Amino acid sequence: MYDVIVIGAGPAGCTAAKALAEKGYEVLLVEKFKMPRYKSCSGVLIKKSMKLVKNYFGEAVPESAMCTPTDNRGMVFTNDAGKEYRFEQEGFNVWRSHFDGWLAGKAEENGAEVRDGVAALSCTEKDGLVEVSLYGQKNYTEDARYVIDCEGVVGTLKRQIAGQYARQFAGKITGEVPGYITTYQTFNEGSIDLDPHYFYAYLQPELSEYDAWFNVKDDLLVLGVSVKDMDKIGHYYESFIAYMEEKHHLRIGRQTKEEKWLMPHIRPGCRVDYGVGRIIFAGEVAGFLNPMGEGISAGMESGYCAASAVMEHFDNPETVREAYRQSTENLKSYMQRQWSLVGGMAGTFSEME
Repeated sequence: MYDVIVIGAGPAGCTAAKALAEKGYEVLLVEKFKMPRYKSCSGVLIKKSMKLVKNYFGEAVPESAMCTPTDNRGMVFTNDAGKEYRFEQEGFNVWRSHFDGWLAGKAEENGAEVRDGVAALSCTEKDGLVEVSLYGQKNYTEDARYVIDCEGVVGTLKRQIAGQYARQFAGKITGEVPGYITTYQTFNEGSIDLDPHYFYAYLQPELSEYDAWFNVKDDLLVLGVSVKDMDKIGHYYESFIAYMEEKHHLRIGRQTKEEKWLMPHIRPGCRVDYGVGRIIFAGEVAGFLNPMGEGISAGMESGYCAASAVMEHFDNPETVREAYRQSTENLKSYMQRQWSLVGGMAGTFSEME
């Protein structure tokens, strides 16, 4: 039996697994995709993320995880009225597949067992442990004293757990994310009159139902829009391309890739679900996500706090979740301030102010 099974090898899961394993706990880290697994993401590490990497993993992000330009110098927001806001801040530009793969490797180096290509189907708490149903090449189960669920936005296990504990834990977890935002982005060869060292976000409602963005990765121009209604992706993407052609002389030679993803639709109050019983939620599945989809720092910090709460209260499961909640109060407050800032910047997000 494991001490802890961590589900999801993103920043939250890898940080939790590494923190536990280096202290001698028996840890299984499960990832449903084959590593290194890819995630559609800006791949921008803000200054806070860089600091957390050094604090939790003991070293800086390796060059092997980066893409060009390697240094990100900040973010540029254009609000719904066309006013530009510049936020200068040092950061790194990475490929998430390489960055997350490196994090998982560090967890494994410190003693965590890593299984990729293995999906967690369900988990059931009974007799002082959690039984986790897994599927790789076959169905099987593993037992642990605790589960830290870091599976991301879709929250398959979270919904199953909410249904399973509906009576016993009524009202303690929602069982669902309050709506999804669909992101669509393309990678293109071409040119544009923008500094490639910045990440650009556009909040005009005529360009998207949430936000649109531009950045550069390995000389490819990344252009994306996010929508609440998937049927409107084409309309908004075409509007955004036309806007970038007019405002910044965008010229696309050839599109090399396109991709879609989901992220949670964060609502006023920034609700967080901390878990239930011996099952703890961290990262996006808990509700930790900063504006413009910046989930890396929130994922790492919540994953570390979840692991610390388990270690500090291992023999007292009834106190783990409350300790975790208390340790993430500053993280939640930071998230709320970030959303409030964006809410005051653009009417598109005014409900978050």
